Amino acid sequence: MVNEDSEMPQLDLDLWLNQELIKRQNKLKSEFLFLLESIGNHFENEFLKSIHPQSKGKKVSKGNDLLGFPYQVLDLIRDFSPESGVNIRCLNWFGHGLYLFLILGDNNFHRNKALLESGFSFSLSESPWDYPEMILEKKITDKLTEIPDLENSLKVWLKSIPLKSDFQTNLNTITSEIKKVAEILHSSLERKKE
Repeated sequence: MVNEDSEMPQLDLDLWLNQELIKRQNKLKSEFLFLLESIGNHFENEFLKSIHPQSKGKKVSKGNDLLGFPYQVLDLIRDFSPESGVNIRCLNWFGHGLYLFLILGDNNFHRNKALLESGFSFSLSESPWDYPEMILEKKITDKLTEIPDLENSLKVWLKSIPLKSDFQTNLNTITSEIKKVAEILHSSLERKKE
């Protein structure tokens, strides 16, 4: 029921009927979805299991409203356990950029210096899913001494990935960044075996 005293919203019919703009936006969403799927297809399940034996593979998902903007997500590995989890996430947040996230449980939280040296920042947000706080409010740190030692919680690292208009360049850039993360995680895995 609408309150009669409140001002009624006005429908932007020009925007609603702007077929070219809507087609352009939908085409862009499809192109980014194809980019994320191509990145995911670049990494075989055996490779993901070599990083983290409990890998559940890869998944692309999407949403329409993160602070009023659509978003798309590619998850690789997909283990979100606070104790032993590992997940590599590409977040494409329309209007804000593309970000690479590394989400780690306690047992895999050993490579802080290597991640900082690779251009990642550590999230100081209380929630591992509060992207506005991490990205917009910059609740992150690039200093080793400011990284808290939190137990039984997922730790989040993030890095902005600048994009070009060329599809292949973006595919190469993002897969290269994921391979760097995999090397850091592999070296951590090898150290644990010693």
